[in-house]
Amino acid sequence: MFLAKRACHLPFETIISSPQARARDTADIIANSTSRPVEFSDLFLERKKPSALNGKAHEDPEAEDLNTDWEKSLYTSGYRAQDGENFDDLAVRAKEALRYLADRPETSLLVVTHGFFLRTIVAFVLLGDKLDGDSFKHFQWRIRTENTGLTVLGFDSELSDPAWRLLVWNDQAHLAEA
Repeated sequence: MFLAKRACHLPFETIISSPQARARDTADIIANSTSRPVEFSDLFLERKKPSALNGKAHEDPEAEDLNTDWEKSLYTSGYRAQDGENFDDLAVRAKEALRYLADRPETSLLVVTHGFFLRTIVAFVLLGDKLDGDSFKHFQWRIRTENTGLTVLGFDSELSDPAWRLLVWNDQAHLAEA
């Protein structure tokens, strides 16, 4: 894998990964290539859809209605579609994930997560407490994340909360080797 080959040249001590299958597979490949340990954390899961959508085809009328309702909940504070994660849940989890990373003893980590949640973290880094449903929707719809992209955040204790900077966004230079 090209990303694992590139990771061999990156200075990091530990891999933190979502436990979901695709992220776990990527983290394991990087760990095998770099001999770095992997820790799995639910903080880095992709957004959680309503459980009633599990096993339903997108064309199912009930699933279509619930998907529409869930999408609304992702950008509307205080609104929830059944047991699916909503805007408020995502904002809290993004803050918790950044706090978790900041509190770690390592100086450099490699995190394997998912596109929507990564954009959620970056939206919070850039907008902080000014992040609301409208700006979040605009951000999510306007910025692309390609699979295996490398995004770099830097922690800076001199900054006000969130004390993070976006240094690199979705770099895919490692794919030039393909």
